[in-house]
Amino acid sequence: MSMRIHHLSTEYLTEPAGLDRRQPRLGWKLASDRRAVKQSAYRILVAASTQSLDRNVGDVWDSGKVEGDRSQHVSYEGIELVSGMTYMWKVMVWDESGHASDWSEPASWSMGLLSRAEWQGKWVGLKSNHAPTHAEPKPAVYLRKGFQTEGRSIRKASLFCAALGAYELYVNGCKISGDRLAPDWTDYNIRVSCQMYDVTDVLNEGDGDNAIGILLGHGWYSGYIGMFGYHRYGKDPRVLVQLNLEYEDGSRQSVFSDPTWKASFGPLVATDYQMGETYDARLEMPGWNTLQYDDTSWTAANVFYEFKGHIVAESCPPVSSVMELKPVSIVDKGNGVWLADMGQNMVGRIRIRLQGEAGTTVTLRHGEALDEKKELYTANLRLTRQTDIFILSGKTEEVYEPHFTLHGFRYVEISGYVGELKPSDLTGVVYHSSLDKTGVLETSHPLLNRLLANIEWTQRGNFISVPTDCPQRDERLGWSGDAQVFFRTSSYFMNVAPFFTKWLTDLTDAQRPTGAFTDFAPFIPGGKTEHGGDMTYDHTASAGWGDAGIIVPWMMYRVYGDTDIIERHYEAMTRWIAFLGEMHPSHLREDLPQFGDWLSIPEAAGLGDFSNVSAFSTTPYDVFGTAYYAYSTGLLAKMASIVGKHDDALRYMRHREEITEAFNRAYVDASGTIKGDTQAAYTMALAMELLPEEKREFAVNRILQLLEQRDWHISTGIHGTRWLLAVLADNGYEEIAYKLLMQTGYPSWFYSVLQGATTIWERWDGWTEEKGFQRPGMNSFNQYALGSVGEWIFRFVGGIDLDDRVPGYKHIRIHPRIGGGLDHVASRYESIQGPISCNWRRLDDRLSIDVSIPAGTTAVVRIPANPGQHVTESGGSLEAAIGLTVSEHTNDAVFVEIGSGDYLFTVSD
Repeated sequence: MSMRIHHLSTEYLTEPAGLDRRQPRLGWKLASDRRAVKQSAYRILVAASTQSLDRNVGDVWDSGKVEGDRSQHVSYEGIELVSGMTYMWKVMVWDESGHASDWSEPASWSMGLLSRAEWQGKWVGLKSNHAPTHAEPKPAVYLRKGFQTEGRSIRKASLFCAALGAYELYVNGCKISGDRLAPDWTDYNIRVSCQMYDVTDVLNEGDGDNAIGILLGHGWYSGYIGMFGYHRYGKDPRVLVQLNLEYEDGSRQSVFSDPTWKASFGPLVATDYQMGETYDARLEMPGWNTLQYDDTSWTAANVFYEFKGHIVAESCPPVSSVMELKPVSIVDKGNGVWLADMGQNMVGRIRIRLQGEAGTTVTLRHGEALDEKKELYTANLRLTRQTDIFILSGKTEEVYEPHFTLHGFRYVEISGYVGELKPSDLTGVVYHSSLDKTGVLETSHPLLNRLLANIEWTQRGNFISVPTDCPQRDERLGWSGDAQVFFRTSSYFMNVAPFFTKWLTDLTDAQRPTGAFTDFAPFIPGGKTEHGGDMTYDHTASAGWGDAGIIVPWMMYRVYGDTDIIERHYEAMTRWIAFLGEMHPSHLREDLPQFGDWLSIPEAAGLGDFSNVSAFSTTPYDVFGTAYYAYSTGLLAKMASIVGKHDDALRYMRHREEITEAFNRAYVDASGTIKGDTQAAYTMALAMELLPEEKREFAVNRILQLLEQRDWHISTGIHGTRWLLAVLADNGYEEIAYKLLMQTGYPSWFYSVLQGATTIWERWDGWTEEKGFQRPGMNSFNQYALGSVGEWIFRFVGGIDLDDRVPGYKHIRIHPRIGGGLDHVASRYESIQGPISCNWRRLDDRLSIDVSIPAGTTAVVRIPANPGQHVTESGGSLEAAIGLTVSEHTNDAVFVEIGSGDYLFTVSD
């Protein structure tokens, strides 16, 4: 059977609306029932109508037959694209024998407004004199505009909306924006994203009357943000709206925000993303978003100054409602207080059904844990309230769900309600950036399965427009160090390409004039935090954090084969390395303060020189910082070569060699002992290839000694942890890596699972049997950094990995590590090329490995086999297998090169 084409995408997205990229990149995936299938050529048609595409006419672009196996990141090269237009496209391919496939099913994308001149409206809102507090944030704004169509049949109606704040959009009473928190958080001093909606089907045609309604909240723009308080960007939210109408007769009409819009405050009397909301149902305005509503009591909307930043297309799937949970229990605490357990630490909000007298005030407080008295634990929230208040109107039944707030919680305390609450009355609505799920891994070990679920739930809870460090306390910042150590793990669980494409723009926007990358993005300059923290310096240039500006583009290239991301951020990356070179002419990073191997655990030798370590990082800052300096410089050298900047590549590689030599002179003695003598120091030096060959064995052995001294427990923080198990396995100590993974005592991953954790904790000792809760100032129970072990589980336990020489899973590495007492493992990953699976099972002395590779790719498979054991494929010899070549025999394995398709390898005595 010929190849089948599926999963057409544009800029990583399915059917995206409102793009502003003038040469969008197209991609597709291939499938076939045959083995060793390859694409040898393709042809793309892009048309302005389905009719043209149905006739196989590419009236916008016909690529012609293009030789090659490229199926992703194919840039559009047709005529100039037009604002507001929808483009249809499809593709056909030829296989390795020259046989053509059928045309794919059609896909589409639409363009947004491509120039500022096309925006006709004004930024409108309603100013409030209310000074927000933690207990009483500012109110939401209600906006509306009635209009008439011009008596003709509507061909297409496109509504564009950009907001400094957060909004819900309605047309004729119908909610258009869906269950989403839009727009994404960006640095509003530089850019804001615009969303596009097709509203053709909800408009009244002919001489029909219509109305646009907008509920406008504060979001990240004017609400409480980070740890820095209210109004970091502006005091009042505002919105820019434009509805473009195309009629069947070819005429056009636009309706846009201007001084004729009406505005009011309403029942959402207080709203804040972090603090929560207060909704007074007695103030409801039925039909406020329909034309029939009488708005004579409303005021004219305030018109604000023109926004001086960029208005850009939404490039990442929005923060949306993705699933719903029901509580596992509700306990009546007496005196109108109820405590609900959602059974899962989640991020989102509660939808609650209530009934009571008008004026009854019901308060919902959210927390991640219960204290020793089984009461809601909120000390770790710092200044964030995570409190929603609903004041009943007295109707027979009322359903309340917040609009512009998200909470991190497992438990909800409901107080002030006179009546009985049942599990059916509460629903937990889970929100995150709605990225496609890509990876699933199941094993024979229940604790390992729960750990994987915890990692995924933590990713859900912290991929909220930016990669946040925590979803509950007064922080929720896009910390770059956490993001880069977790990137590879996150890419196994979800398609994070559009998410990090967007966030890398945030990071580059945040780059300082010196070239320093900031420690989080979007960046908010600020001094000491209100909760008494010690962040008294500008958050820039921390080793391992600022380096995300180089590491994340590199990983985007490796996982998705994206060279555009390198080219787009190349200048920013060179400025970072130039900054480090200027700051550190000796090639040693000795600047303080730093974060270092954050939240590592003191080792037996003690902390040593306290001027260069801390209780948060027991690896010396200079060792840590210089290692990252060398590592990032080497990655930039590789990326320079990839995009054809070969002189730069040679210069950066020489620079890396100089830093590496300085590292060894300053921090590594003749025996191979590294300053600090920590697990992380040796791990990073090995993983980043900083040690000469003759000292690598000592470093590996020293890690083993340090582990044994701690009874085989790790002490690494978020950076060392990311590398440790891989370093051990790659140096022949897979069973030691498994031993660390499977540890149940503190500190370990399973320790938190055994304490009932349903997400990854910020720190190893978030709660211990001996000491209870850690200090509340920094003790999130939903923080993904230590969950970076997910990368090791997918790569080494599941066996699905990248080839170091070929990016984007065009050539796949299948190398499961059989061990850890596991009987079976089933792993599946939806790569950018298509689905990859590796399932292995041990039964007595028999091992089976079931492998599937997508069409258009190849793979190398390592099959563990000792001398004398028999290896077969689908019951026959390897030599007779179709699509397979034996490439190497070693003392403990057979290596085979395979083409696409399904293979079943069996090893027996």
